[in-house]
Amino acid sequence: MTKTNKSTPAAIEEVRLLTEEEILKMGEADYMNPAQMAFFKAKLQSLEKELLKNAGETTEHLRETVLVPDPADRATIEEEHALELRTRDRERKLLKKVQQSIVAIDNNEYGWCEETGEPIGIPRLIARPTATLSLEAQQRRELKQKLYGD
Repeated sequence: MTKTNKSTPAAIEEVRLLTEEEILKMGEADYMNPAQMAFFKAKLQSLEKELLKNAGETTEHLRETVLVPDPADRATIEEEHALELRTRDRERKLLKKVQQSIVAIDNNEYGWCEETGEPIGIPRLIARPTATLSLEAQQRRELKQKLYGD
């Protein structure tokens, strides 16, 4: 199957949201139909909202800095803040991928491997909605990175 199934963004919003089970039961001919696009867009928008909420909570948490006289307690607090900032940095990178995936849905390019143009696959997209490569293409990329470095 190749990338031929196109739908309009307006059609995506008119369709009732399906469950994961319903989407997994669909055949290959239904790949990236308006119902599936609507499902993934809703999933990505929910993830985006959660990531933005977490970022706001981190900002508030870091503003609530408590001054403690004990150096060990201060070091513990600083380490917790550093860990939280590393987590938010990872989430910031994920947020960028989520937003790119939403744009891909709007452009009817979501669900297709960037490298080969083949379907990424519903199970893979459910597990990782920001995937841009098919499983085989991702494995090839990881093998090249392992063999030759970045």
